[in-house]
Amino acid sequence: MDRPVVRLFFDRLRPVLLAPAIALAIALALPGGARAQVADPTLPPPGLDALAAGGEAPPVAPPGPELQSILVSREPGGRRIAVISGEMVRQGSRFQGALVESVGEDRVVLRRGKARETLRLYVKPEAMPARQE
Repeated sequence: MDRPVVRLFFDRLRPVLLAPAIALAIALALPGGARAQVADPTLPPPGLDALAAGGEAPPVAPPGPELQSILVSREPGGRRIAVISGEMVRQGSRFQGALVESVGEDRVVLRRGKARETLRLYVKPEAMPARQE
């Protein structure tokens, strides 16, 4: 290779190699406390060690279906899809024996026989438990 071509190649490659090296140097230069603030995703959930030591079990999420996401098309007659407890359902389909009666912008109505259950995407503030500090 010709020397100017090699120099041009490395001049263009330098910013690509330099940015990660600077980021790594900054991360390593941070004091231990600043690095320790990042939670380790491999650690077991909090409260599990107390359970293993014979303590009380952490509170368990209430049983029943959980509405996780909704996708509503803006076009007339478009798709209406919801994700309930990890399962994708459409309006008119079945979820765990219940008919998905309607999929709204913030709620899904399930019908089991004559009983209806409304799953809301957002919990109303007055329905939320009081915070304990």
